Amino acid sequence: MRKSKKQAFESIFKKSARMGGEKVFGYEFNQGLDFQKFLDSFRHSGFQATALGRAMELAKKMRKEKVEIFLGLTSNQVSCGNREIIRYLVEHRLVKALVVTTGAVEEDLIKTKFSFLHGDFRADGAKLRKQGINRIGNLFVPNDRYIWFEKFFQPVLAELLEKQRHEKNVFSPSEIIAELGKRINDESSICFWAQKNSIPVFCPAFMDGAVGDNVFFFNYDKKQELKVDMAFDHHRLIEMTLDANETGLVILGGGVVKHTLCNANMFREGAKYAIYMNTAIEQDGSDSGAEPEEAKSWGKIGAKAGTVKVFGDTTINFPLLVAGAFVD
Repeated sequence: MRKSKKQAFESIFKKSARMGGEKVFGYEFNQGLDFQKFLDSFRHSGFQATALGRAMELAKKMRKEKVEIFLGLTSNQVSCGNREIIRYLVEHRLVKALVVTTGAVEEDLIKTKFSFLHGDFRADGAKLRKQGINRIGNLFVPNDRYIWFEKFFQPVLAELLEKQRHEKNVFSPSEIIAELGKRINDESSICFWAQKNSIPVFCPAFMDGAVGDNVFFFNYDKKQELKVDMAFDHHRLIEMTLDANETGLVILGGGVVKHTLCNANMFREGAKYAIYMNTAIEQDGSDSGAEPEEAKSWGKIGAKAGTVKVFGDTTINFPLLVAGAFVD
């Protein structure tokens, strides 16, 4: 039976329940541009802008409460312009430690001598291969950058092997990275400032990249004599989380760096704060896409922790986070 006009009207204009909540509004540009107020307005805008605004609030709380901040990042954060922002945080001792993938180490060192170049997401890969040009998203990295890195790194490996032979000392990735930062002696480098300020750079997948390629070639005729002590860094990172009064996590990307940092905090029944920035989804059950609530179930993040996930491109979101919460 066809509904009446009154029934249709009542269906469309159903009476609202009373409810409170914050108003949604954006920045009023008629007032001119006040950059701090502009950043503060994100919290009220909705969608991922509100998530980013929440991230700024949590980061400010971490700093005010003197929470020890552990920064995790995948190598693409150093491939792009976020390198200089990460270096700023390390230079000014705004983070306690870094957890990175190995590309972040080699690319940081390479960039002290060579630039990466703007390219195209749709560039012909086979053509680039013939030209000796590697592509990272829409960035181009000519192969001569890695040839330089091989010349820089191989003598270091030789010295490490000599010390291993005569001093019976097997170095960990964080110790090797600190040595590389010292040798590069360049203030544009993350690794340089990390060793200068005694901020360890942990790399749980140390062999995954040009570092591993160089170790392969170095060890090729040496019966794999050079060793790297991964267990030392695993212990060292966990001890740092246990020694901290409170910990906060800022994690750019996913994969091994995200899990390594979260897992280390499980030993202390979770971090007090956690900010995730990535584009991974949780539907496949991966740790990369896992939301903070899943980490709480493992005790990686505290049950009452302040958390947020900002879904989006870190080349946009991370600089805004730092501008809004880390630059005084």
